[in-house]
Amino acid sequence: MIFSRGGFQQTLLAIALFGIAFSPAFAAGPVSVEPIEISARPISQFQIGRAEKQFGPLEFVGGLEMTSPSRDFGALSAFRFRKPGSDFVGVADTGFWFFGSVVHDADKRPVGIQNFRMQQMVDDAGQPIDEKWEVDAEGLAVKDGIATVGFERNHRIAQFKIDADDMKAPFKQLDFLIPAWELRRNRGFEAVTHANPNGQHKGGLVVVSEKSLDKARNIYAAIIEGPHKGIFTVKRNGDFDITDGAFLPDGDLLLLERSFSMAGGVKMRLRRIYGESVEKGAVADGPVLMQADMGYQIDNMEGLDVWTRDDGALMVSLVSDDNHSILQRNLYLEFILHED
Repeated sequence: MIFSRGGFQQTLLAIALFGIAFSPAFAAGPVSVEPIEISARPISQFQIGRAEKQFGPLEFVGGLEMTSPSRDFGALSAFRFRKPGSDFVGVADTGFWFFGSVVHDADKRPVGIQNFRMQQMVDDAGQPIDEKWEVDAEGLAVKDGIATVGFERNHRIAQFKIDADDMKAPFKQLDFLIPAWELRRNRGFEAVTHANPNGQHKGGLVVVSEKSLDKARNIYAAIIEGPHKGIFTVKRNGDFDITDGAFLPDGDLLLLERSFSMAGGVKMRLRRIYGESVEKGAVADGPVLMQADMGYQIDNMEGLDVWTRDDGALMVSLVSDDNHSILQRNLYLEFILHED
């Protein structure tokens, strides 16, 4: 999905041009890991022009605006930390894997990205996949060295062995339970996440679509691995669509949501879904924790992960997808989620 650049600097011309993105050229020749130079400008204020740090239960720690001379960099649609707050793996919806590390200063604020590299997704023969509809990667879960990726357009949930030096073709396709005809072409699986290992789903796999709606206008989702497999839905709240999700330590599901209108521009929202409502046949729902519009340092927010800092703080990290558009930005944002 394509959203115009956040912030007060957005002009009427930018809104008029909304929907125009510049597709990257796919890498030619043999597939290899490409080191990418990243420049990161620190973001110290979440609300533009204001020094407040607290936004509901979320405390803004800091962020980064990332740029690169590489034509492949961007379109970051999902990521997960392999080492809490540091080493990460992610997928771009242009059909690339990406790896790197977030660097923090002595005050635990993000200050840069190191060792960033990308690799194009490949087929069973090890050849790069150039067709966008085949590699529109939108959701990612990581567990025990396995990356589980949700793709839209050609809807599927595929599993890969993680090798930062040589990502190969998937070794397994999972049954996503939801009838394929219920999944909209560009509104498929955006959230792919493992449930709480100590909760009712025993670390099983949960998938949530962006905006594939049932007859009641709720959003299709499913528990596709675990002791209570089955289809459920998420209550659609307003005009927001789902872009990612991750389970919290207490078993609740934190969802990242996004909306766009010509009048209001782009917005993002974090919603906490009650863990007990994530159940076969149920309509899952829960409260909004935070909402932000273009008066804040946001863009097309698509990726989310939850992790625990070394001092015990529960952290929420977000990334944006710039769609390779000159009107958008690649952002990394970091918050503390205060459970009290």
